[in-house]
Amino acid sequence: MGVTKKKFDMGVAPHDEESLEAWRWCIRNNIKIYPTCASEKSWWLSIENKGKTHKDPNVYGKNEIWDKLYEYCKYYFNKYNN
Repeated sequence: MGVTKKKFDMGVAPHDEESLEAWRWCIRNNIKIYPTCASEKSWWLSIENKGKTHKDPNVYGKNEIWDKLYEYCKYYFNKYNN
């Protein structure tokens, strides 16, 4: 018998062009921002940049997680994109 994994509902990610451009820029520049499961209904955000990993101490719900993830992407995009 196989193990059945329970699916988690992480809500819907926004798909506006500005958010996606910042997200793509982060990936191309080796800045990784990703959710880490805290429980079935909450997540932390982890950020890997320049060989260091930081975890946002706040816990986010299913729709908040995507808003915050793209907020971080936009922050790094605006900070480092010349």
